[in-house]
Amino acid sequence: MVALVKTTGNQSLRFVVIVAILATIKLSQVESRFLDHQYSIDDSVELGPIFDGIGAISGGGATSRLLVSYPEYQKQQILDYLFKPNFGASLQTLKVEIGGDAQTTDGTEPSHMHSEDDENYHRGYEWYLMVQAKKRNPNIKLYGLPWAFPGWIGKGTQSPYKYPTVTAKYIVKWLLGAKKHYNLTIDYVGIWNEKSFNSAYIKELRKTLDESGLYKTKIVAADNHWHNIVSAILSDPELAAVVDVIGTFNDNIGGGCLARIINQNYVNGNMSSTIAWNLIASYYNGLPYPNDGLMSANEPWSGHYSVKSPIWLAAHTTQFTSPGWFYLKRGFGAGHLVKNGSYVTFIDSTRKKFSIVIEAMSHKHSQCVRPPLPLYTIANQVASFKLQGSLKNTVDNVTLWRTCLKFNEPSTLFERVGTIPVLNNIIELQIEVDCTYTITNTFGQRKGHHPNPPAGRDFPLPYMDNFDDYPVASEAKYFADQSGVFEIYNGSMQHDRVMRQMVFRPPISWCTDAPQPISLIGSEKWKDITIQTDFLIEGGDGILVAARVSSGGCFTAFTPGIILRIDVHSQYSLSVGLGGLFVIRADKLPIPIHLHTWYTATLTVKGGVADATINKKPLFNNVFIGYSQGFAGIGALSFSPVQFNNFVIRQS
Repeated sequence: MVALVKTTGNQSLRFVVIVAILATIKLSQVESRFLDHQYSIDDSVELGPIFDGIGAISGGGATSRLLVSYPEYQKQQILDYLFKPNFGASLQTLKVEIGGDAQTTDGTEPSHMHSEDDENYHRGYEWYLMVQAKKRNPNIKLYGLPWAFPGWIGKGTQSPYKYPTVTAKYIVKWLLGAKKHYNLTIDYVGIWNEKSFNSAYIKELRKTLDESGLYKTKIVAADNHWHNIVSAILSDPELAAVVDVIGTFNDNIGGGCLARIINQNYVNGNMSSTIAWNLIASYYNGLPYPNDGLMSANEPWSGHYSVKSPIWLAAHTTQFTSPGWFYLKRGFGAGHLVKNGSYVTFIDSTRKKFSIVIEAMSHKHSQCVRPPLPLYTIANQVASFKLQGSLKNTVDNVTLWRTCLKFNEPSTLFERVGTIPVLNNIIELQIEVDCTYTITNTFGQRKGHHPNPPAGRDFPLPYMDNFDDYPVASEAKYFADQSGVFEIYNGSMQHDRVMRQMVFRPPISWCTDAPQPISLIGSEKWKDITIQTDFLIEGGDGILVAARVSSGGCFTAFTPGIILRIDVHSQYSLSVGLGGLFVIRADKLPIPIHLHTWYTATLTVKGGVADATINKKPLFNNVFIGYSQGFAGIGALSFSPVQFNNFVIRQS
């Protein structure tokens, strides 16, 4: 996502770009032996825009879901790699999803207001992440953005703009809750991720922010393509007065693209910040975009995690700069290299500290998902950088750090090469293809390291959870909601704490929400398992138990799986897929179903057949279902309250 910040006074424009990271790519290098060009590093012609920092996104959606279930020891290590200054990525901005009870890529995130008369600021995990980020770096900037909204906002419509005052108050309550409950100040707030904007709503949001004392919170609009919002601002002075940041987006793949785009967002577009999707791939591999974060942590049961190249490519900028530094102007400290690649220079407000970041990523190894990257060639080259202006005659040597990405051998990640001389104000550097370099006169950087995490292992079976050990309104570990929201709830005396579906009307969607709420757990590779759960239906249509669900995300409604439905009319069905279009078996239950009554359902899949029971009475035996694999799951047949307890999965 790219954003343009309009500052007061000199009416200058600054851009902030938010970039999605979708995979880690290993790269290669070659050699170069002769001087190709000299580049001027000169602040005397006027400074460029203010640098606004490098960050990442938690959300869009549920991308950090499994992180909070990690053992505390490994969880703190992971957070250090992300946020601790001069250790790993050393992120300078954290952007989080304002949960909206709807599917937003890899799952749903709970709203702080499921209904108009409901407020709870302890749901979800974004609060925890923001607190931990601030604990490590008190200067980190925080940014909240909704991807979706609870259904009551639209009062029966699929628009958050129908009643702008209602939506503005809803968003502002989230910001006030962050301050009241966690002492968090949210620096930026967005409109609606990758959706159309509404000028009346943006103006109402600014008014509501100011009335609530949130004068310093800046509005980002519109977290989508920038053309329409720019046109609207140019034609509407009132809108221009309330929009601080113009946001757009593009998607990229892995370390190579991230390295290229951090530099070239400024070189090509005068953009002064990059925020990457996503912060950490802490969701199941079987969900969309597996392992597409700065790092991966999707095995909380084992404690295993993986630190990936984007951590260190972000560090090439974050560990050598601070928000508030300045870019040097293009042509005087920033630009393209003569054989392709780019360089960018940062300088602090005293004009004594500086860092030059150089990237030479090849086309093959740094293509982004969108927009298409025009074909280009790149070669090894030798460049010299001449220090002029305030930097002239200030240093005798500088420090060089390097990352070189490769395919067929280990990559070199964030290596301190050593010092190199500055002769007659000239720094000479051999630049190799698919490498990134930082030249600096600053100190304190390091490649942080924690003891290696435990080895990875499969999801442990048998697995059982009676949900008694969680706080109310939290989420049970390892469950990944794909439609609806499942929270811990105070049950009856017979069942102390239960897991309850809490969304009672369809949300204002970001993508396609399955009409049947469902939460997945386990492994996309499971074949032969038995799922057993107690359930209680408070209202609505009934419950479902699922096996071999192949995936989730925005296509959950159409995902193949073996689905057992039990409805309030004392009927059951067995079907392939959550949509229920292909029914394998359907019949009357052997016992009646009553509301507010507990029952026990069991679904077994083994080989090509399935069995099921209710209260130990058989529903069917050896029904042919075909051969497939996937997650286990439980859910509701409609957006209605149902409860689950004594959940068990075992091998069959």
